[in-house]
Amino acid sequence: MSRNNIWYLAGPFHQYQENVKELAREHGLVIVDANVAEGRKGAAKDVPEVTIRPELQAPAVVVEAGSLSQDVADRLTAELGSIGGIVDSFAAQSLERPAGNLGETASRLFEVLEAVNAGVSSLKRERDGEVEKVVGLEQEKAELLKQNAELIKQVEALKAANADPEVEALKAKLDAANVSYRSNASKDALQKQVADLGKQ
Repeated sequence: MSRNNIWYLAGPFHQYQENVKELAREHGLVIVDANVAEGRKGAAKDVPEVTIRPELQAPAVVVEAGSLSQDVADRLTAELGSIGGIVDSFAAQSLERPAGNLGETASRLFEVLEAVNAGVSSLKRERDGEVEKVVGLEQEKAELLKQNAELIKQVEALKAANADPEVEALKAKLDAANVSYRSNASKDALQKQVADLGKQ
């Protein structure tokens, strides 16, 4: 019988306030980095609660001691947070402007991403318009082909109705003798060709 004693915990492990290695030892658990493990085989059901260190939860701005005032560092940290929010909302395809004063860089980033969104929307509208045109042209083509087929039927019907039985008889005689003639040859021309057949 296997023992479920694996504690799947997202690394890095130094990000937690608690000493996770010590906690694992106390509870008889083996730690496996949840970020790289493919499955959760042998996962323990009862694992200790851990919390991420507060200084790692907010974006950090690293500066040399004394080079920036706390006010400037706070503004940079706030702007970095705004940039993170803007990027996250853009990645989720729902660009949203964070509340409050964004700062110069965050404002510029928002404007650029807003322009990108507008460009993408414009391209989508253009594409959809072109698709509609293609569909319209396909329908028009189908209608024209249908009309063409109808016209061909009408022309054939008119030809059959207007056919002179004498002309058809002359053409049949020439066909039987394997003599070529113009399809639109006049009755007189056909009679002359048939008469020439008799002379041969």
